[in-house]
Amino acid sequence: MRQDVDVVARAGLDLETFLGEALDSIRRAVPWESACVATHDPGTHLLTSGRKYGAIEGQDQYDHEFALIEYGEVEATAFSELVRTGTDAASVHLVHDGEVERSGRMERFMVPHFGVRDEARLAFRDGRELWGAAALFRGADDRPFDADEVDFLASLAGPLARGVRAGVLTRVADVVAPQPGFGPAVIIVGPDDRATQMTPTAEQWLGELVGSPTHPDPVSPVAALIGAARRYARGEIDSPPRCRLRTAGGMWLVLQAGPLSRFRDRDGDVVVTIEEARPPEIVALVVAAFGLTPRERDVTQMVLQGIDTKEIARALHLSAYTVQDHLKSVFDKAGVRSRRELIARVYFDQYVPRMGGELAPSGWFA
Repeated sequence: MRQDVDVVARAGLDLETFLGEALDSIRRAVPWESACVATHDPGTHLLTSGRKYGAIEGQDQYDHEFALIEYGEVEATAFSELVRTGTDAASVHLVHDGEVERSGRMERFMVPHFGVRDEARLAFRDGRELWGAAALFRGADDRPFDADEVDFLASLAGPLARGVRAGVLTRVADVVAPQPGFGPAVIIVGPDDRATQMTPTAEQWLGELVGSPTHPDPVSPVAALIGAARRYARGEIDSPPRCRLRTAGGMWLVLQAGPLSRFRDRDGDVVVTIEEARPPEIVALVVAAFGLTPRERDVTQMVLQGIDTKEIARALHLSAYTVQDHLKSVFDKAGVRSRRELIARVYFDQYVPRMGGELAPSGWFA
């Protein structure tokens, strides 16, 4: 089964196909009743999309509540904690010595809503970067996940991260649909964590996310930002939360959230902003998806700046032959044959067709 996952991770499949194939393989070795799989922004570890399988497929009515709990509270098996502690896999039953009710997520959410007995979590980690994660559930009549199963799941962290990275790259040349009209895209969220106001452009962007097969419920990424913004307001995290995600039409967006200061009778509000991602935001994401070594990333960064091989060698204290070796490896991982193709692969269709075009009032391409 591990070999099956590794093969499909290297097959260049789109995200939906890869995740479906991988979960089917995992189920043969580690049986589960239902499962949730998420993708994350590798830079901020925040949720960007979610999918459900098995017994809970199609049950989307609790997604908003889940995201608020997952990203607004601290728990040992939260996805962000798995990354922080360098843990590839864990089960709630084992972490809490069989007392799953000690997990607030299980006691207040998973058990009452879905009647699950145990949850095993697997982080799709590639070093410190989290590309996605899976939660596998067993029902009340099933046995809990055991230590051998958790260790086996942990051994899949790298291949699953590779498959999600490849899935990101399969879409970088998609045709980009026209973006919504001009104007700020802003959502105001009240103390009850529900939207109270939004601009027309924000409503249009959310409509774009609704139609996306990789974002079946656009509320979840927004709710994750709201939950994380609450933690930022309490001083539990150092910076306001943000994430990069893609619409149904292939447009990359940046979503950010932050708490608003108290004003008159308003207290506890959060503002969420949505804007088209600028090249520096997405270049870093695409380059990370290539799975480059630190030195290969250095070389790629200088290639994107138009620096020739001799200058790269001098700046990095390498021989020109070593730089060429790094470039060959970069080309292989990026699926290109030249510097020009590499640059085109990174600065993809979202930007290139509009270079030199009319600018909107925001100062960005119209």
